[in-house]
Amino acid sequence: MKNLFLNNRLFFMLCGVGFLYVLGFFFPALLVVAHLFLILTFLAFILDYLFLFNPEKTISAVRVLPEKLSNGDENEVKLDVKNNYNFTIKVKIIDEIPFQFQIRDFLILKEILPNRNILLNYFLTPKERGEYNFGNLNVFVQTKLGFVSRRFTFQKDENLPSYPSFIHLRKYELMALQNEFLLGGIKKIRKLGHTMEFEQIKDYVPGDDIRTINWKATGKRNQLMVNQFQDEKAQRIFMLIDKGRTMQMPFNGLSLLDYSINATMALSHIILKKSDRAGMMTFSKKTENKIAAENKNGQLRKISEALYNIKTNFYESDFNRLYQDLKNSVSQRSLLLLFTNFETLDAVNRQMKYLRGIAKNHVLVVVFFKNSELQELIHKNPENMQEIYDEIIAEKFEFEKKLIIQELRKYGIYSIYTAPENLNIEVINKYLEIKARGIL
Repeated sequence: MKNLFLNNRLFFMLCGVGFLYVLGFFFPALLVVAHLFLILTFLAFILDYLFLFNPEKTISAVRVLPEKLSNGDENEVKLDVKNNYNFTIKVKIIDEIPFQFQIRDFLILKEILPNRNILLNYFLTPKERGEYNFGNLNVFVQTKLGFVSRRFTFQKDENLPSYPSFIHLRKYELMALQNEFLLGGIKKIRKLGHTMEFEQIKDYVPGDDIRTINWKATGKRNQLMVNQFQDEKAQRIFMLIDKGRTMQMPFNGLSLLDYSINATMALSHIILKKSDRAGMMTFSKKTENKIAAENKNGQLRKISEALYNIKTNFYESDFNRLYQDLKNSVSQRSLLLLFTNFETLDAVNRQMKYLRGIAKNHVLVVVFFKNSELQELIHKNPENMQEIYDEIIAEKFEFEKKLIIQELRKYGIYSIYTAPENLNIEVINKYLEIKARGIL
């Protein structure tokens, strides 16, 4: 009986019968009609119950989940519902979605023909990494009479992990192979000159760069020969992720730390596809989650597992500790992408001696973020005195960010200043640019 539910249609019928009985006190002829409707309602209820609770006829439903959720992306969840009854049924599907999504009005209404199945889907966008618990998949079935419903329960308690964004890795890979990224149109990374890794000597063909002619080989063969170069490979690229309190700031439901983690995942995939070595570490009061720069099978999975449980804390990040650990553990010249968030020039100047120390032996790229809310204030037309003050303060903060870029550039430190939603494309572009210019 716990799976039996009475529908509104039954109550409406009983209310109508009750109203006829009330009228029957004034018009006795209506009592016969009231008795008749009561008997019909009771028979319809029994018939509806027998149809639905036939032990030989039921329905089946399956919730098809991905292997893991991609944080910050739309993840598809599929539902396969089959009607094993010999008549058309109406179903009401209520899936118990993990509480992190705060979806409390989930409902799907469908009609299924006899002995047929339907495929349904919906999308979930997780905003934090960790475990997500799916409860019951509840399917309420009713006939066209609609007096009662029968509840079926499937797939209780399924746990699904949410990992750093991986859904769009294939898209980034294809764009990187073409050296193109979409950011306000098509941005083409132009190769400047040649890298220093020699590949072979080949015959000259029209269109080859005459600066690569090998005159010794030309003299020996008595025909033009040119040197052919290839992109340098097996270069070391480290992603350094700040876990300090400044990275807790949220934008569109994701913290700056989550944006940095997703960008690290996307960039690591491109680095490995380009035959370079990807590594990472996080830091705050101390350095943690260290992954050596390698290009082995399973390296991307190792990085993904390291990124899975990273959380921010409320400490002031220790750049001195980062500098010392890099000096001891990263001996070869490498490309270092430092994900942090400097809000003021004073904050940069306090850490500048450590940044300069790191940049002395490595190619350092400091990645920090635009404040989307400040950007809105700057581009908003003020309508009163308070909004004018807000715009002036926002412009002051924006100007300070530009001073930070100039200060970093003065000491040969590269920078990326970007909105959080554009971070993935910006860091991959910078990596391709540094590779193309042979800076590393």
